[in-house]
Amino acid sequence: MNREQAKKRIEKLRKEINYHNWLYYVKSAPIISDAEFDKLMRELEELEKKYPDLITSDSPTQRVGVAPAKEFKKIKHIIPMLSLANAFSQKELFDWDKRIKRMLGLKEGDRIEYFSELKIDGVSISLIYENGRLKTGATRGDGFTGEEITQNVRTIKSIPLVLRDGWENLIKEKTLEVRGEVILFRDQFKKVNLERAKKGEPPFANPRNAASGSLRQLDPKITASRHLSSFMYYLARGGENYQTQKERIEVLAKLGFKIEPHYKLCRGIDEVWEFLEKAQELEKTLAYDCDGVVIKLNEIKLQEKLGFVARSPRWAIAYKFEPEAAETKVKNIIIQVGRTGLLTPVAVFEPIRVAGSVISRATLHNIEELAKKDVRIGDWVKIAKAGMVIPEVVEVIKSKRTGHEKKFHVPKTCPMCGGKVKKEGPLMRCLNKKCYAIRRNEVLHFVSRNAFNIEGIGPALVDQLFENDLISDAADLYSLTQDEFLSLERFAEKSAGNIYNSIQSRKEIELGKFLYALGILHIGEKTAFDLADHFGSLEKIKKANFEELNQIYGIGEKMAGSVYNYFHNPANLNFVKKLLKVGIKIITPKISKKLTGKTFVFTGALEKYSREQAEDIVRKLGGQASSSVSKNTDFVVIGKEPGSKLEKAKRLGVKIISEKEFEKIIE
Repeated sequence: MNREQAKKRIEKLRKEINYHNWLYYVKSAPIISDAEFDKLMRELEELEKKYPDLITSDSPTQRVGVAPAKEFKKIKHIIPMLSLANAFSQKELFDWDKRIKRMLGLKEGDRIEYFSELKIDGVSISLIYENGRLKTGATRGDGFTGEEITQNVRTIKSIPLVLRDGWENLIKEKTLEVRGEVILFRDQFKKVNLERAKKGEPPFANPRNAASGSLRQLDPKITASRHLSSFMYYLARGGENYQTQKERIEVLAKLGFKIEPHYKLCRGIDEVWEFLEKAQELEKTLAYDCDGVVIKLNEIKLQEKLGFVARSPRWAIAYKFEPEAAETKVKNIIIQVGRTGLLTPVAVFEPIRVAGSVISRATLHNIEELAKKDVRIGDWVKIAKAGMVIPEVVEVIKSKRTGHEKKFHVPKTCPMCGGKVKKEGPLMRCLNKKCYAIRRNEVLHFVSRNAFNIEGIGPALVDQLFENDLISDAADLYSLTQDEFLSLERFAEKSAGNIYNSIQSRKEIELGKFLYALGILHIGEKTAFDLADHFGSLEKIKKANFEELNQIYGIGEKMAGSVYNYFHNPANLNFVKKLLKVGIKIITPKISKKLTGKTFVFTGALEKYSREQAEDIVRKLGGQASSSVSKNTDFVVIGKEPGSKLEKAKRLGVKIISEKEFEKIIE
């Protein structure tokens, strides 16, 4: 192959490799194997080695091909990289919408098109392209002056060195400026920290911190080793012929940039709020960090009309999700004994607000986890909510230790009854079945919402009933008289009657709920219903052998053994007999298809039902219950003080009905 032939082959290889890089790193849809890709790269490398004068800075082989920099040069942004104003509540967001309308001379009821996108928690960068080729990459810096990190940006394979073929038909200007976020995916973040741990280096605090540290390495080879990624979201220069935010982000994708796919064009602030609520749920499933939603006016002309204030654009706002983590001090560590005898260490700390609620304690899961995290009384800790629901201690802030912290000593006996404790792997369990904590929690589990759902019975009442020898287990609740409740402290005739009636009204129950209420070790609500669906009756479950139980899909050996052992324990069989004797009736619910194909949305406070009860009724009748109104909604059921869903239903022409009309439908 002579020089001219090599030049043509090199050009062809570069285009082909760039195309496959785009498919792999941007579209996540490779069409060739890694081995085939490596073969193309090796051929290109060999040709460039043979003809070094043909090497160009935008060749795929040159993503890491320069010596470490001595320092980063300063680069001034032609268009400042400004920060956004923040909103932390629905009221603040809706007030912003009102201000926008007022400044644009619109009425409060008028709707504006907003472009809503996830607020990615990464490191802001600006990329300049000249004639379709990457010229410079820079950090945000102070918004006016950043640091040039071009060589490091070149190592990020989701950022094109050359725009895709045909870019000239999409962008008329020679200079293009694109802005976005450099990120580190969560799984890669873990790998980076593992590597640092092996080298004895301190771990990065979070993916954003890791991405920032990786992007500002003087040696591009270190940056390349971190496998950074990116999402681009803003066309600052070069898209003047595109008149909406939506058009501009979609042209970025056509040019070869990776964009975050969860964006939406919202017609009015109500749709923005619905998108935001869904985004907060979506955040839990993402492979990268997101800390809110950015809302922008969709029309560029309206953006230009509103302009800027101080260091922020008037036409955009960031709605920040409430922080999922906070710092607080551990006041004590206690042991809780659950209904199965499990001993769980719990951290008690100074009350703090996390993700929407004030919490003052969090589980430390088990003794081994406590030792692993090395939580001590007096420690400062970082608290978060697992899945935005359950408080947990993320880590100890050891830099705040004073030396006065106290280690927690694991008890050798049950702290509630003094009984023997058995270690089961990382778990510890009280073996005394008569332990008060076990008996108390069994009753509380039995009356809980997803079991027998007996209202009015909480920890304080259960304690009273045990203290006065009125019950020994949950079955005894059904033998209590109204006078016995009346004999208890702080009970009047009406409250005693209410509790008595509440218990007696809960004698009929589905088999799945009944099994769950029994509190069988390792058997949760879903498994209880799986058993009920498979066997169809309590008698068949009682007679099932281990092999039959183990063959059920989703039930492993541990669960099968637990069910088998439960129904072969005389004490448990006596408890079940006792329940049936006091009048518990296991029913098979009738399956109706009355509401099949119908979608209901509830808004406002209903008088007869809770929101969950109403939605449960709809599902049991074959219908769907949704949290948001759309054109596909059949009915919006309104209670007292309905929210924005009512207005949206009116705009979309969705049928609006009262609670009484809903009752007629479900009769």
